[in-house]
Amino acid sequence: MDKNEVREIFDRVMRENARPDGPGALVERVGGVVRQSGSADHWNGVVWSDLNQDTADAAIAEQVRHFGLMGREFEWKLYAHDLPVDLPERLKAAGFVPEPTEALMVAEVREQLAHAVELPEGVRLVPVTDAAGVDLVARAHTLAFGREMGGSKNRLVAQLAETPDQVVVVVAMAGDEPVSGARMELHPGTGFAGLWGGGTAPGWRGRGIYRALVAHRAAIAAERGYRYLQVDASDQSRPILERLGFSVLSTTTPYVRGAGV
Repeated sequence: MDKNEVREIFDRVMRENARPDGPGALVERVGGVVRQSGSADHWNGVVWSDLNQDTADAAIAEQVRHFGLMGREFEWKLYAHDLPVDLPERLKAAGFVPEPTEALMVAEVREQLAHAVELPEGVRLVPVTDAAGVDLVARAHTLAFGREMGGSKNRLVAQLAETPDQVVVVVAMAGDEPVSGARMELHPGTGFAGLWGGGTAPGWRGRGIYRALVAHRAAIAAERGYRYLQVDASDQSRPILERLGFSVLSTTTPYVRGAGV
């Protein structure tokens, strides 16, 4: 994989030409910024920017005004290769707070098909297609991360109901207990499928469930003709994904600003 080439493709098709990530969201380009706006359950924020020393502050102020008038907390999803180089300092000066940095990782789907993993005894993967299944995913999320899914739970239910061809959700069950949940967001025409979730309950970690969830989704992506799998990887997930052949293309840091102008 030519990492620079793939990163350029990712920036163009997934960021600059981003599409709404769920029903009811709006993506628009305003000057040098591409942003998504929606309800409180949607992800609200900036996905791409093309700024320089002369345009950055005005663009930041415009996003603060826009989302402030909506009463929305929002995120500026900043990548390490975004310009200008002092954009992080400009965002912090405008009241944004950085959250933990993650690695932008990509692998070719066909290379993941060789990484099938046996699940621990008594664990099975169950497709999620409705609100009851999302409840199981939400329980697994709380066990894995120690926090609730919040508005993303409602958004996931809406995605499954209204755009089921663009999302795949699966939960790992140990008997009647959900121990891990994950989803894959499919972006038609881009070649990219995004892997999200995959956190595992503490008592089940280190037993191959995360790797099995990656392999399961990779097989579905291959069936549907996607070329790349993309992950925003935490420090915990990154070593596992590197062993599976994922490459780091950049890093991404969420800069978050509370509601209000």
